[in-house]
Amino acid sequence: MELPSFINAEFVFYGIVFLAVVLLLEGGFIWYRDNFGTKKRVSKRMALIESGASSEEIITALRRQTTDMSKSMLPSVLRYLDSRMNQAGLRMSAQRMLSYMGTVTLLIGFLFPLIGGISGQITSPGAVLLLLLFAGGIGIALPILYLNYVAANRLKKIEAQFPIALDVLVRGLRAGYPVSGALELVVNEMPDPLASELGLVLAEMNYGSPLRDALEGFANRVQTQDINMFVVSVAIQTETGGSLAEILDSLTRVIRDRAAMVLKVRALASEGKMTGTLLTAMPIITFVGVFSSQPSFYLDVVGDPWFMPGALGVLFLYVLGVVIMRRLIAIKV
Repeated sequence: MELPSFINAEFVFYGIVFLAVVLLLEGGFIWYRDNFGTKKRVSKRMALIESGASSEEIITALRRQTTDMSKSMLPSVLRYLDSRMNQAGLRMSAQRMLSYMGTVTLLIGFLFPLIGGISGQITSPGAVLLLLLFAGGIGIALPILYLNYVAANRLKKIEAQFPIALDVLVRGLRAGYPVSGALELVVNEMPDPLASELGLVLAEMNYGSPLRDALEGFANRVQTQDINMFVVSVAIQTETGGSLAEILDSLTRVIRDRAAMVLKVRALASEGKMTGTLLTAMPIITFVGVFSSQPSFYLDVVGDPWFMPGALGVLFLYVLGVVIMRRLIAIKV
């Protein structure tokens, strides 16, 4: 059977292929949603309770490995990594993360010249500087960029979930639940990541930690203004008395009003933040990509007397620009 003259057989074929691919992708998405989507909506603590884990095992599973800053040679770096890894929800200790980053950097700096066949060209100080920048970009800069990205996304989810969690907590308190029972209700009703954080608070309380200390640990892990206000409100109520439900109800309204203002500020500053993110990441990604694919592009000019001052100057200006951009786009509400 021949097709009419105004119908192109090639277009029909490509249309059928396109529809087949779309249906295949949709079928794969539905299968993934039905099999794994529900598991993601169940908090980690609930999964541990279902498996019969004790309070001690829940604390061990949810709590991150800690780092002793007093025994470290780089306390400020470890403090920054520890803070961001808490916010990102990674259980690895900051010291181990730093050791992994250093190991990867050293391996790349040692193996890449051999694999890339440029070991004979790494003879001048400029070539060594390039190799160090390349290894540091892959082993240090890119993991930090990824860690910041994961931490920022997780904090946004927690901030979006927190007012809803306070509503559930207030309803539980007004229904006659004690604070621990109301927290248990919140943990059972809320999904991750907030459920696991509050689940750790509840597990610490069940293990004997006072409510104030458990909430302070929660605030130190997440480090957002909303949660800091919540912890301060609970601490003041435990000392002065009063209705915790009314205090938290007022706090919920304040947080929602503040969230509306934050969304407006984010919308107005979104262009600047996106520009700052691109200007921070693209130089590193571009340099790593070009040097890994065509190292001669840089190595052919390392013998020039102006190369070292120019490279160091560009590195200084890049760091200075990143610091200035972060200060410009860090708008606090």
